Amino acid sequence: MARSTRLVLAVALALALALLAIGCGSNDGGTTTTAAGTSTESVEVVIGIGAPLTDGAVALGQGMVRGANLAVKEANESQELIDLGITLSTVEGDDKGDPTTGGNVAEQFASNQNLVAVMGHLNSGVTRVAVKVYAQNDILQVSPANTAVDLTIPRSNANYFRVCANDGVQGPAAADYASKAGFKTAYVVDDSTPYGEGLADAWAAQFEANGGTVLGREKTADKDTDFKALVTTIKAQNPELVYYGGIYNAGALLSKQLKEGGVAVPMMAGDGVFDPEYIKLAGAANAEGDLCTSVGLPTDQMPKGQDFIASYDAMYPGEAMAAYDAYSYDAAKVIITAIVQVAKDMGADKLTTPEGKKAIIAATQGISFESVTGTVSFDENGDTNNKAITVYKVVGGAWTPEKM
Repeated sequence: MARSTRLVLAVALALALALLAIGCGSNDGGTTTTAAGTSTESVEVVIGIGAPLTDGAVALGQGMVRGANLAVKEANESQELIDLGITLSTVEGDDKGDPTTGGNVAEQFASNQNLVAVMGHLNSGVTRVAVKVYAQNDILQVSPANTAVDLTIPRSNANYFRVCANDGVQGPAAADYASKAGFKTAYVVDDSTPYGEGLADAWAAQFEANGGTVLGREKTADKDTDFKALVTTIKAQNPELVYYGGIYNAGALLSKQLKEGGVAVPMMAGDGVFDPEYIKLAGAANAEGDLCTSVGLPTDQMPKGQDFIASYDAMYPGEAMAAYDAYSYDAAKVIITAIVQVAKDMGADKLTTPEGKKAIIAATQGISFESVTGTVSFDENGDTNNKAITVYKVVGGAWTPEKM
């Protein structure tokens, strides 16, 4: 054999052995350098991000990914994680806003031995399916957006937490605003999803308790695009306001067709329509004067909102911030905080074990820290203790905060 050939084979063999060594151990995250300047093997810990990324409320889902990945990037750069020997990574699951697809995503997440928690999902209907899979596999779930009350009350899944206020807070707050604004009659529509129906029910109950009159209720589907018949029905009732429980895709088309059909009254909705895409799809002229509620304060008014905006713009230059980016950042930080606590108590190598995953869930209940959205902590049901709600109105083609 020629000398050059033997040299090539030797190099190839050495390279193959090196790659084999890297591949050994499914939770090997590589090496890190501690504050003392020593190198140590790091444990890879995976966080799943479940959101609609190609269908459904894609703008909101993509914002969730951005917010969570910013938190993970910052954590990986911290000396604390380096000293603990932890490397975090994320894996995205496209649930398309569909419960069946979301269940499949949850199963895929659960099959990943290194995955200890999920930041998501957006849609309450998706979580109703996915959370059961996570519970069976001792996987923590922290949502920035699910608002259906029955996900936490009564509490049936100790592994589930959310950093946003639920419909029991958001719906009544919106109805109180509508009543104070002078609206006496309304027509209520929902998209038949757990989110849309629950929000519409809470809004209607409070609106009537305030002395308002609900002139009619109608159910649609979240994929509907033609509301002409419904517009005719609503027009005959002559309401002062239309309330819609659902997401921006269908909601924008309902608003557009209401105005084009001669129903020249505002449409009000929940956080599911709080995105610039709603105004774009409805048309700025049609959306003008429409109202919505969203959890928390406007990002620039949040306790650490300005710092978050600066970090966000640095990582995602030119990207418009969506409704749940800040809440996804804080939801990811909840997960990271629990991981760090358990690593300190049990050791980083135990994080991806069954005992470690159970400990991460248990640690989450007692978490309390100051972050972008304010104080992040949970009550006995896993609901956030931060109940802030903001009303927005489309003014000049943009969502503008209103005084409550």
